Amino acid sequence: MSLVEIFLIAVSLALDAFAVSVSSGISIPGFGVRHALKLGCWFGGFQFAMPLMGWLLGSSVSKYIQAVDHWVAFGLLALIGGRMVWGSLRGDGAEEAPEDLSARRLCLLAIATSIDALAVGVSMAFMPVNVLLSAAVIGVVAFALSVVGGLAGKRLGALFQKRAELAGGLVLIGIGLKILAEHTLGG
Repeated sequence: MSLVEIFLIAVSLALDAFAVSVSSGISIPGFGVRHALKLGCWFGGFQFAMPLMGWLLGSSVSKYIQAVDHWVAFGLLALIGGRMVWGSLRGDGAEEAPEDLSARRLCLLAIATSIDALAVGVSMAFMPVNVLLSAAVIGVVAFALSVVGGLAGKRLGALFQKRAELAGGLVLIGIGLKILAEHTLGG
């Protein structure tokens, strides 16, 4: 997997955290740089850790399903991407902004916005990828987008939230299709 593909996956995974950060910037009175950095650390940290945990889980079963690993990777990425696309079109508002930035609330939001990263980590166990580099890129991108989202929240409003989630879902589905095509058509 190329660094460009890893970056695209990272951006796609970080869009939920971005949306929550934008909403936080709008809804929390006095939101500032300190708040944005706090969001970035929580979301970036979880987005870094979850792919590693997923990769460990996937690696433990990879030898048993090697013959269909490309289907597993495609299925997971398509499922995650499809869920993101569906959520953006339905407008279910799954990612709510916190009313405050308590550790408990941030932990719950960080878990909720990084479950997809866990599943991507599982799929990485079936791909030739440097999981530590991938997790680092995913974490750094989530940190950066969370900080930017929080700071831009008062200006952007909720305007871009649905479009970002739709784009992220389509990117993940596209990467899943590419993996499937490489393994089924390429040999």
